[in-house]
Amino acid sequence: MKRIALFLITNLAVMLVLSVVTSLLGVNRFLTQNGLDLGMLLAFAAVIGFGGSFISLLMSKPMAKWSTGARVIEQPSSSTEVWLVDTVARLAKRANLPMPEVAIYDGEPNAFATGASKSSSLVAVSTGLLQSMTREEVEAVLAHEVAHIANGDMVTLTLIQGVVNTFVIFISRVIGYLVDSFLRRNDSESSGPGIGYMVTSIVCEIVFGILASVVVAWFSRQREFRADAGAAGLMGSAVPMQNALRRLGNLHTEPLPQNMAASGIAGGKGGLMALFATHPPLEERIAALSGR
Repeated sequence: MKRIALFLITNLAVMLVLSVVTSLLGVNRFLTQNGLDLGMLLAFAAVIGFGGSFISLLMSKPMAKWSTGARVIEQPSSSTEVWLVDTVARLAKRANLPMPEVAIYDGEPNAFATGASKSSSLVAVSTGLLQSMTREEVEAVLAHEVAHIANGDMVTLTLIQGVVNTFVIFISRVIGYLVDSFLRRNDSESSGPGIGYMVTSIVCEIVFGILASVVVAWFSRQREFRADAGAAGLMGSAVPMQNALRRLGNLHTEPLPQNMAASGIAGGKGGLMALFATHPPLEERIAALSGR
């Protein structure tokens, strides 16, 4: 549940901060001084919606390093580090990618890839993953993360998030304007948005933001299936990825810091919470690979 909560909160927080700042600067009053200008509102919503998403994307790699304590391997100091760097380099070459940064962090079994672009990416694995899996299984996990980079998943997820943010802000402001107009229907002296507009807009942003996260989470689950298939392609067989996923199912996997919930290799929920899960259940991922 914590992974899901911060997956929502990180993006919502940036969006809300930008919304509050623009309100303090008088943008809301400008948009509504002569009635609600829907064209300008849509442009405003796009700037805030995509702005929040791209800020999160640009911050993704430094935030990942900071929040996990990941140490980038500049000069390998052990045979394991040499193998890690060489393996990622080989996989990146097969995927026609620039060499990503390779990092290790202390923690339970997990791994992730992040970065603002294919030429500025990071692949990181935990010490727990290295200790709990065979090298072939670790290589499959690394191939999965390299496939994420090759598929442009970080940027695509940002664009999807930007689109839903735009509509969340747009619809929230329209509802806020209608509620505010209703509350002040007998007040002919006041002009511009009132407290009803601001409160309603913020509440709607939070509620609609949570609902919109269902769309984003669905896309995130689809990209996991694609990355699994990409790993099978890079490895030349689906078996190593299937074995790695089975191994994960038998391990205690520590969730990544909550602002990175969608980035890890492990995850998946059942029941109603599956709507908000960023990863499909491991059983579904293994079954999908069986069809390759």
